[in-house]
Amino acid sequence: MLLYPNCKINIGLRVISKRADGYHDLETIFYPVKGLSDILEVIPSKQFRITQSGLVVDCPTDDNLIIKCFRRMQAHYPQIGNVDIRFTKRIPFGAGLGGGSSDAAHMAIALNELFELGLTQQQLAAEVAPLGADCAFFIYNTPCLAEGIGERLTPVPFSLGGFRLIMLKPDVHISTREAYAGIRLSADQPSLAALVRSGIAPIDLVRHADIIFNDFERTVFPLHPELEAIKQSLLNAGAVYAAMSGSGSTVYGLFESDPQDSCEPAQWDEFDRTTLAGYGLTAPALADMLIFNAILP
Repeated sequence: MLLYPNCKINIGLRVISKRADGYHDLETIFYPVKGLSDILEVIPSKQFRITQSGLVVDCPTDDNLIIKCFRRMQAHYPQIGNVDIRFTKRIPFGAGLGGGSSDAAHMAIALNELFELGLTQQQLAAEVAPLGADCAFFIYNTPCLAEGIGERLTPVPFSLGGFRLIMLKPDVHISTREAYAGIRLSADQPSLAALVRSGIAPIDLVRHADIIFNDFERTVFPLHPELEAIKQSLLNAGAVYAAMSGSGSTVYGLFESDPQDSCEPAQWDEFDRTTLAGYGLTAPALADMLIFNAILP
């Protein structure tokens, strides 16, 4: 069985409060981006084996969420036999794109189908939720308002279809601990959840930059000023909205499908380091930059 675990972006991320268990309650919109994905092939086999290629999986084998998902599911459903896993990593680590969580969720989907477990989406979501706060989202893989620590999901009729999405991932890794250090809570700020539930149109939603804001930017940008420079370059280029995704370090911009500025359409299709330099971005932010550029369906 061949699957393509996709990434996501966060549209707004408000850190509301710190809980007694040490976690934080938040509000965010998880939005699936299916143009950037890993590749996961799962085949029933007599022996368990995993073969990896692409980007280096930067964690001990036992911490690989694909393997943790397999072991958890097999412990709960003994009918799951061994599998041969062939995995190509293309979504970068430490990017705020949820790549590892997506891999785990798609592994659960594969096991459910291959071994005919008959689990519903809700049951699959419950299986993967303990592996990571956003794992359950990738079971549904539709725009969702996420609350709590990210596990309370409400599908929302929210589409960015027709927008051009440009995601920029510099050679910067941000740990969750680093992102949360010194975070300022947003409990007294306007509610993202209330705005989403009001039924506001996506184009208007992303223009509410005072509310649709990623609180981690206040913590991360002073430590990594090149990320703030990347965001500003996207705004300079005509993005109607730009933000860091999750706890970083990917920064993305949303553009109208026909940007009203000096760029010709061909230049938008070829958005690259040269284009970024023209909008004020300089080294070191440009070094080893990964660029994703697509019109969202």
